[in-house]
Amino acid sequence: MIQSFEEAGVISFSNRVFRSLSTRYFCGMTTYRQAGVDIEAGNEFVRRITPLVRSTFRPEVLTDLGGFGGLFRFQADRYKDPVLVSGTDGVGTKLKIAFLMDRHDTVGIDLVAMCVNDVAVSGAEPLFFLDYLATGKLAVPKAEAIVCGIAEGCRQAGCALIGGETAEMPSFYAEGEYDLAGFAVGVVDRAKIIDGQGIRPGDALVGLASTGLHSNGYSLARKVLLEDGGLTVESRLSELDRPLGDVLLTPTRIYAKQILKLAAEYPITGIAHITGGGVTENLPRILPAGCQARVHRGAWPIPPICKLIMKIGRVEEEEMHRVFNMGIGLVLATQAGHADQLIARAAELGDRGYRIGEIVAGERRVEYVGTGPHK
Repeated sequence: MIQSFEEAGVISFSNRVFRSLSTRYFCGMTTYRQAGVDIEAGNEFVRRITPLVRSTFRPEVLTDLGGFGGLFRFQADRYKDPVLVSGTDGVGTKLKIAFLMDRHDTVGIDLVAMCVNDVAVSGAEPLFFLDYLATGKLAVPKAEAIVCGIAEGCRQAGCALIGGETAEMPSFYAEGEYDLAGFAVGVVDRAKIIDGQGIRPGDALVGLASTGLHSNGYSLARKVLLEDGGLTVESRLSELDRPLGDVLLTPTRIYAKQILKLAAEYPITGIAHITGGGVTENLPRILPAGCQARVHRGAWPIPPICKLIMKIGRVEEEEMHRVFNMGIGLVLATQAGHADQLIARAAELGDRGYRIGEIVAGERRVEYVGTGPHK
C-alpha cells in the first residue's frame, strides 16, 4: 500500500512517497486508485492492526501509532558490556502453500521465528522486530491475518513489533500473492555470547524437535508432493494426521525464550538453528577448528512429512539431510555430563530433546554414523 507502517508509528506507510505521487496524479485526470493503489484500504488496514501491534509492546517501547519510526529505549544499565545482535529472513516458497489454501494467519509466525531464532542462538534476548509486506493489491482482511501471525510470533518470542512497511505495488506481484521479510534485533552481554568457540571434543549434541519442515525446503517439497506426486493441499494420506496443506503450513517453532533459560542454567557451548541446508550445512557453522560433529542416525524420530517426501520423490537420505531439518530445529552443544539434565529441562519448557551425537576431533563437518532406521 502506498501509505506505510511509518504513518502508524510502529507500523509505517510510505507517506512521503504518497505525497509526492498524489500531487502528480490528482492534478491530472488520473487518480492513484486508478493506478492500482488504494489509500483508503491502507488506512483501514492500519486501523485494524493497531491493537495487534500494541499487544506486542514491551516497557521499552516509547512510540505509539502515529510517528515515522519506532522508538525503543535500550536499557544499557542491565548489561555489563551489551552487544546488539541482528538477523533478517523471510518465509520463502512456503508462502505458495498459504496462497493455495487461502490461509494467512500462520506465515507471520514463521517470519518472526526465522529471524528471532537466528538471533537467540547467540544467547541474545530478542528486543524488537520489523516486517516488510509487499503485494500487488492490498486485501485488508488478508493483510490483517498476516500481521496477526506476526504479532503472535512476537509475543511468543517476547519481542516488540515496533516497525515495518507495507508496499502496494500494482502489476509487480501475481494476483493474490505477496512476499514477506523480517528483521530482528536482540542484545546479549559480551561475556555471555554463545558462538561455538567453547565447543570441544567430547561435548554432547542435543537436538530439539522441530514442528515439521519449518520454513525451508518448500521448493523441493512442492515439486515432489504437488507437482510430481499429483497431490493437493486437501489430500489426506495415511501417513499424516491432517490434510497435507495443514501439515505443510505448521508454523516454525520459536525457541527464543527456551534458549535464554537453558543457557542460564547449563554450560551450552554452541547452538545451531537448523534451517535451509539441514543439520549437514548448519551445524558446521558453529564448529571451531579441529572439531567435527558425529550425528547418529536413528537417535530421533523423523517427521512423517519428511518420510513422505523421501518415499514419493525417491529422494536420497543424504539429500534430505542437506535440504530439510529432518525433525531437528535446534542443535545445542553442551558438556556431556549435562546432556540428560538439559534434555529434561527442555521437556519442562515444552520441547522434546534428543541426544543425537557428539563432538569428536576432526574437520569442521558433520559425519552421520549408524545404519539403523530412523525412529
